[in-house]
Amino acid sequence: MRIVVMVSGSGTNLQSILDAVAAGQLEVEVAAVGADKPCVGIERAERAGIETFLVEPADFETRAEWNRHLEKTVASFSPDFVIFAGFMRIVDADFVQQFENRIINTHPALLPSFPGAHGVRDALDHGVKITGLTVHFVDSGVDTGSILAQAAVPVLPEDTEETLHERIKVEERKLLVQTISELAAESSPRLPKEKPQHR
Repeated sequence: MRIVVMVSGSGTNLQSILDAVAAGQLEVEVAAVGADKPCVGIERAERAGIETFLVEPADFETRAEWNRHLEKTVASFSPDFVIFAGFMRIVDADFVQQFENRIINTHPALLPSFPGAHGVRDALDHGVKITGLTVHFVDSGVDTGSILAQAAVPVLPEDTEETLHERIKVEERKLLVQTISELAAESSPRLPKEKPQHR
Protein backbone atom coordinates (compact mmCIF):
# COMPACT_ATOMS: atom_id res chain seq x y z
CA MET A 1 0.00 0.00 0.00
CA ARG A 2 1.38 3.40 -1.02
CA ILE A 3 0.75 6.50 1.06
CA VAL A 4 1.54 10.19 0.72
CA VAL A 5 1.87 11.97 4.06
CA MET A 6 1.10 15.70 4.36
CA VAL A 7 2.61 17.73 7.20
CA SER A 8 2.78 21.35 8.36
CA GLY A 9 4.84 21.30 11.54
CA SER A 10 7.10 19.15 13.69
CA GLY A 11 6.10 15.89 12.01
CA THR A 12 5.80 13.72 15.13
CA ASN A 13 2.91 11.74 13.61
CA LEU A 14 4.99 11.28 10.46
CA GLN A 15 7.92 10.08 12.59
CA SER A 16 5.71 7.46 14.25
CA ILE A 17 4.77 6.18 10.78
CA LEU A 18 8.41 6.13 9.63
CA ASP A 19 9.52 4.35 12.82
CA ALA A 20 6.80 1.72 12.45
CA VAL A 21 7.78 1.10 8.81
CA ALA A 22 11.48 0.82 9.74
CA ALA A 23 10.64 -1.64 12.52
CA GLY A 24 8.60 -3.82 10.19
CA GLN A 25 5.41 -3.10 12.15
CA LEU A 26 3.74 -1.22 9.29
CA GLU A 27 3.77 -2.68 5.79
CA VAL A 28 3.32 0.42 3.65
CA GLU A 29 5.45 2.41 1.25
CA VAL A 30 5.73 6.10 2.08
CA ALA A 31 5.84 7.33 -1.52
CA ALA A 32 6.36 10.99 -0.59
CA VAL A 33 5.93 13.57 2.14
CA GLY A 34 4.51 16.97 1.26
CA ALA A 35 3.96 20.23 3.10
CA ASP A 36 2.46 23.68 2.69
CA LYS A 37 5.61 25.35 4.04
CA PRO A 38 9.18 24.45 5.04
CA CYS A 39 8.94 22.55 8.34
CA VAL A 40 10.62 19.98 10.57
CA GLY A 41 8.33 17.28 9.17
CA ILE A 42 9.91 17.70 5.73
CA GLU A 43 13.38 17.50 7.31
CA ARG A 44 12.42 14.20 9.00
CA ALA A 45 11.34 12.77 5.64
CA GLU A 46 14.54 13.92 3.93
CA ARG A 47 16.66 12.28 6.64
CA ALA A 48 14.73 9.06 6.03
CA GLY A 49 15.50 9.26 2.30
CA ILE A 50 11.89 9.88 1.28
CA GLU A 51 10.97 12.17 -1.61
CA THR A 52 9.46 15.47 -0.48
CA PHE A 53 7.56 18.34 -2.05
CA LEU A 54 6.37 21.81 -1.05
CA VAL A 55 3.21 23.43 -2.37
CA GLU A 56 3.05 26.84 -0.68
CA PRO A 57 -0.19 28.86 -0.92
CA ALA A 58 1.78 32.10 -1.28
CA ASP A 59 3.05 30.88 -4.66
CA PHE A 60 -0.45 30.91 -6.17
CA GLU A 61 -2.83 33.73 -6.95
CA THR A 62 -5.93 31.91 -5.77
CA ARG A 63 -6.81 29.21 -3.28
CA ALA A 64 -8.28 27.15 -6.14
CA GLU A 65 -4.98 27.23 -8.06
CA TRP A 66 -3.15 26.04 -4.93
CA ASN A 67 -5.63 23.21 -4.48
CA ARG A 68 -5.33 22.08 -8.10
CA HIS A 69 -1.52 22.09 -7.97
CA LEU A 70 -1.50 20.20 -4.66
CA GLU A 71 -4.01 17.71 -6.05
CA LYS A 72 -1.92 17.11 -9.17
CA THR A 73 1.29 16.73 -7.18
CA VAL A 74 -0.20 14.25 -4.69
CA ALA A 75 -1.83 12.26 -7.52
CA SER A 76 1.52 11.98 -9.34
CA PHE A 77 2.68 9.57 -6.60
CA SER A 78 -0.34 7.26 -7.15
CA PRO A 79 -1.15 6.90 -3.45
CA ASP A 80 -3.68 4.43 -2.11
CA PHE A 81 -4.22 6.78 0.84
CA VAL A 82 -3.28 10.36 1.69
CA ILE A 83 -2.47 10.91 5.37
CA PHE A 84 -2.96 14.37 6.84
CA ALA A 85 -0.48 14.08 9.74
CA GLY A 86 -0.70 17.51 11.32
CA PHE A 87 -1.45 19.14 7.96
CA MET A 88 -2.99 22.48 8.91
CA ARG A 89 -4.62 23.48 5.63
CA ILE A 90 -8.22 22.90 4.60
CA VAL A 91 -8.45 21.49 1.08
CA ASP A 92 -11.42 22.17 -1.18
CA ALA A 93 -14.25 19.85 -2.23
CA ASP A 94 -12.64 19.05 -5.59
CA PHE A 95 -9.47 17.83 -3.86
CA VAL A 96 -11.54 15.69 -1.50
CA GLN A 97 -13.50 14.24 -4.41
CA GLN A 98 -10.29 13.35 -6.26
CA PHE A 99 -9.22 11.19 -3.29
CA GLU A 100 -12.66 10.25 -1.99
CA ASN A 101 -12.52 7.92 1.03
CA ARG A 102 -8.73 7.92 0.76
CA ILE A 103 -7.75 10.98 2.85
CA ILE A 104 -7.16 10.23 6.53
CA ASN A 105 -6.96 12.87 9.23
CA THR A 106 -6.66 12.94 13.01
CA HIS A 107 -8.61 15.21 15.36
CA PRO A 108 -7.89 15.80 19.07
CA ALA A 109 -11.42 15.10 20.33
CA LEU A 110 -14.02 12.35 20.21
CA LEU A 111 -15.96 13.39 17.13
CA PRO A 112 -18.70 14.35 16.50
CA SER A 113 -18.06 16.32 19.72
CA PHE A 114 -15.82 19.38 19.51
CA PRO A 115 -14.97 19.63 15.80
CA GLY A 116 -12.89 22.48 14.40
CA ALA A 117 -9.55 24.03 15.22
CA HIS A 118 -9.87 24.09 19.04
CA GLY A 119 -11.03 20.59 19.95
CA VAL A 120 -8.88 20.35 23.09
CA ARG A 121 -9.78 23.81 24.38
CA ASP A 122 -13.48 23.31 23.66
CA ALA A 123 -13.51 19.98 25.53
CA LEU A 124 -11.87 21.62 28.56
CA ASP A 125 -14.23 24.60 28.47
CA HIS A 126 -17.19 22.22 28.34
CA GLY A 127 -15.98 20.46 31.48
CA VAL A 128 -15.89 16.91 30.10
CA LYS A 129 -14.18 14.23 32.18
CA ILE A 130 -13.14 12.17 29.15
CA THR A 131 -12.01 13.38 25.74
CA GLY A 132 -9.69 11.73 23.25
CA LEU A 133 -8.96 11.59 19.57
CA THR A 134 -10.46 10.44 16.31
CA VAL A 135 -8.93 9.06 13.13
CA HIS A 136 -11.37 9.76 10.30
CA PHE A 137 -11.79 10.13 6.58
CA VAL A 138 -11.81 13.69 5.26
CA ASP A 139 -14.95 14.83 3.49
CA SER A 140 -16.04 18.29 2.33
CA GLY A 141 -17.23 19.28 5.82
CA VAL A 142 -15.19 20.23 8.89
CA ASP A 143 -14.30 17.03 10.78
CA THR A 144 -17.48 15.34 9.53
CA GLY A 145 -16.02 12.39 7.62
CA SER A 146 -16.59 8.75 8.52
CA ILE A 147 -14.88 7.70 11.75
CA LEU A 148 -12.22 4.98 11.41
CA ALA A 149 -11.04 4.72 15.03
CA GLN A 150 -11.16 6.53 18.36
CA ALA A 151 -9.30 6.42 21.67
CA ALA A 152 -10.36 7.93 24.97
CA VAL A 153 -8.12 10.12 27.13
CA PRO A 154 -9.18 11.13 30.67
CA VAL A 155 -9.19 14.80 31.59
CA LEU A 156 -7.26 15.38 34.83
CA PRO A 157 -8.31 18.09 37.32
CA GLU A 158 -5.01 19.95 36.86
CA ASP A 159 -5.00 19.76 33.05
CA THR A 160 -4.31 22.78 30.90
CA GLU A 161 -4.94 22.83 27.17
CA GLU A 162 -1.23 22.13 26.63
CA THR A 163 -0.89 19.19 29.05
CA LEU A 164 -4.08 17.56 27.83
CA HIS A 165 -3.11 18.00 24.19
CA GLU A 166 0.30 16.41 24.82
CA ARG A 167 -1.33 13.29 26.31
CA ILE A 168 -3.76 13.14 23.40
CA LYS A 169 -0.84 13.35 20.94
CA VAL A 170 0.82 10.29 22.52
CA GLU A 171 -2.32 8.24 21.88
CA GLU A 172 -2.81 9.86 18.47
CA ARG A 173 0.53 8.59 17.20
CA LYS A 174 -0.30 5.02 18.27
CA LEU A 175 -3.82 5.03 16.86
CA LEU A 176 -2.81 6.55 13.53
CA VAL A 177 -0.21 3.84 12.94
CA GLN A 178 -2.66 1.14 14.04
CA THR A 179 -5.36 2.44 11.70
CA ILE A 180 -3.01 2.64 8.71
CA SER A 181 -1.82 -0.89 9.49
CA GLU A 182 -5.41 -2.18 9.49
CA LEU A 183 -6.13 -0.45 6.17
CA ALA A 184 -2.96 -1.96 4.69
CA ALA A 185 -4.04 -5.42 5.84
CA GLU A 186 -7.47 -4.93 4.27
CA SER A 187 -6.03 -3.76 0.97
CA SER A 188 -3.41 -6.52 0.63
CA PRO A 189 -4.26 -9.26 -1.84
CA ARG A 190 -5.73 -12.33 -0.23
CA LEU A 191 -3.82 -15.50 -1.01
CA PRO A 192 -6.01 -18.39 -2.14
CA LYS A 193 -6.52 -21.02 0.47
CA GLU A 194 -4.61 -24.21 -0.14
CA LYS A 195 -6.71 -27.15 -1.10
CA PRO A 196 -6.75 -29.90 1.51
CA GLN A 197 -4.49 -32.80 0.65
CA HIS A 198 -6.37 -36.07 0.42
CA ARG A 199 -4.48 -39.12 1.56
